[in-house]
This record gives sequence, structure tokens and C-alpha cells, in this order.
Amino acid sequence: MLCAFAGIVVAGGVFFRLKRLRDYDLEQLLYLLLFSMIAIVVGGSLLYGLTNVRVMLLLIRAADRMSAGEFLRNFLPLFGGSVYYGGLLSMLLTIRLYRRKKNLGRHYEDLFAVVIPLFHAFGRLGCFLSGCCYGIESKFGFVYRYSAIASANGVRRLPVQLMEAGFNLLLFFVLLRLFCKKRQEGRLLSVYLFAYPVFRFFIEFFRADVYRGIWWGLSTSQWISLAILLCNVLARICRKRRIHEMRKG
Repeated sequence: MLCAFAGIVVAGGVFFRLKRLRDYDLEQLLYLLLFSMIAIVVGGSLLYGLTNVRVMLLLIRAADRMSAGEFLRNFLPLFGGSVYYGGLLSMLLTIRLYRRKKNLGRHYEDLFAVVIPLFHAFGRLGCFLSGCCYGIESKFGFVYRYSAIASANGVRRLPVQLMEAGFNLLLFFVLLRLFCKKRQEGRLLSVYLFAYPVFRFFIEFFRADVYRGIWWGLSTSQWISLAILLCNVLARICRKRRIHEMRKG
């Protein structure tokens, strides 16, 4: 929680400092931030619950043998965690819908694209300190003794959380430079949605917390990464076609 709070403070400071470099409506930005934070919490919890779908189905089948209170005590903890992709996708959908409703430019998405990996870097530091999202057994790494997840303890594990934190920090600086140089304007979110899913797909092979779900040999996050990449490619193609048709017309 401390790392997440630090991430909010640092990313928020960068967010409001960068807003001075573009023509942003402060009121609209504040609304976007508020709705985005709500979306992150809701979306992250919902996807966490879906990763426990097998347990959920077992509970539903056994519901007639439990009281309402007992059912809720077992059911609600299934949504007690958070999955990054769930929060990210919910936030991006919220930003896109709000931006279109208020007729705001794509440069609003650019601002969010820059700070997302910065906040995520702090989040992964928190994962490393708490012992969740842990890596495979390795000759190089760290041994957890007090992780709340029993399977993480007792063996030396590859610090995939630190690797992902480092990648996110590097990605932040790349996007920050593009933003400040006014490169890829209106497309920084697309840049992020190419870079991070590719990294996430491969880093997943070095994670060992299989409770997140493995489907046909790939983790839940790997399937989501592939879906994001496909949608991003299709969106780029459609946008280029629209631009071409406008110029042709």
C-alpha cells in the first residue's frame, strides 16, 4: 500500500506538471482522474474475481447447502485482490468514453499514457516487497520468508517484479521524451499498448504464481496481452485508412 500511495503521489505530481505543456482543461482532467481511479479499482477487482472462476462456480453449485452469510463470506474474498490489466482496461475504456462524450482531443490520452508506467513501476516495487507476483525458482534472486502466499516462501526466486518495475520506468522516460518533444502526438497511448503487452507476454514465462490462471498453455495476462496487441494493430490500420480516405476525398 505504501508503494501504491507513493506511486500516486509521484505520478500525480508529474501529471499536473506536464499538463502545463499542452492546452488542457483542468476541470475535465480532474473528472477524468476521478472516474479513472474508480475504474481502476472496479476493473482490477472484477478481473481478479474472474481468475477465480473455477472456485466461484464451485461455490455457486454449493450455494444451496450454505446460508446466505456463509456464501458471502466465501464469495466476496474472490474479488478481494486486483489484477493490473483489469484496472488498466477499465481505465482506458473510461477515458475513451469520457473523451468522446466531452469532445476532448487525443492529447488527453497522451498525458495518461506517460504516467501509467510510472505508477505501475511503484506498484511492482510493492509486489516485490510483499512477495506477490513472484518469479520462478532461480540461482539468482531473493528468498522470501514472510510472504503472505505460502508457495512463494523458502526458495530463491527470480525478481520478476523488479524487472517489470525497471521496464516500466524505462518506458516512462521514453514516453516522457516523446511527449516533451511533441512526437507521436495523439498516439502515445498506442505506443504504450504496443510496448507493455509485448514485454508482459514474455515476462509471464518467468512468473510462478500460476493461481492467476493458465489457459491452453498461456496465462490469463498473456492472452490479454495478445488481445491488446491485436486490437491496437487493427486500430492503427483503421485510423490510417480513415486519414487516407480523408486526404483522397
